[in-house]
Amino acid sequence: MRNLYLGFKFSFSYFTILPIKFRSKDDLSKKEVLNHMLLTLPFVGFILGLLTVVLFTFLAKLGWYGAIISAVAYMMMYGFIHTEAVVDVYDAMYASHSGKDAFEIIKEPTVGALGVLYAVGFVLMKVAGIVVLLTHNLLAEFVAVLIISRLSLLTQIILHDFKSSFVTGLKESLDYWYLMPLFLIFTTIGSYLTLYFILYLLVGIVMGFVISIFFASKLKFVNGDVLGATLEGVEILLFLLVV
Repeated sequence: MRNLYLGFKFSFSYFTILPIKFRSKDDLSKKEVLNHMLLTLPFVGFILGLLTVVLFTFLAKLGWYGAIISAVAYMMMYGFIHTEAVVDVYDAMYASHSGKDAFEIIKEPTVGALGVLYAVGFVLMKVAGIVVLLTHNLLAEFVAVLIISRLSLLTQIILHDFKSSFVTGLKESLDYWYLMPLFLIFTTIGSYLTLYFILYLLVGIVMGFVISIFFASKLKFVNGDVLGATLEGVEILLFLLVV
């Protein structure tokens, strides 16, 4: 239970900006902790979705303006970590066209104009999708998409080999026997949110696989940035599907 608790906290501390504190003696490098960190990732999406919906209920009288604030707040709550991945992936992708090493480019702290422009495009599409869902009272569907995008991420971790020691360590720590009950639990939760949850889940998993394969074919490797950019793509396309 201690490892589950630490993994749960680690997942929120890594994938959100919510204030999470650890004690100096907490060992977050244990395989059991990393395993639970991954397994609780869909719950991160569930909580962020609920927080976004709660915020929108307070701002609903503002109409689309309140929806925009809520949409941006959602992205702020995960610290734009996945949006940053979009910048890095497209920056490396276009740099590789000129013969540069994509892996070296993706690790650089600076980015080119094309990476920024693609990220702006992703942000606009994502905010627009969330605004439409919120203003049309598709709140449960919005939360369902956030769960599905992170379940899709787990399947990609299983399917790919990574050029990243951290993500490789996460993959090696993941206990596949827990995945089936995990999917059953969130499928049950999601089915209460929307009758089409299973359909959206299947589409989201396929979309995630296709998008990540596309990035991998261009970059010739897969790392954490590819996973983050894929999550952004899956959410944007699922928002479109729901609408």
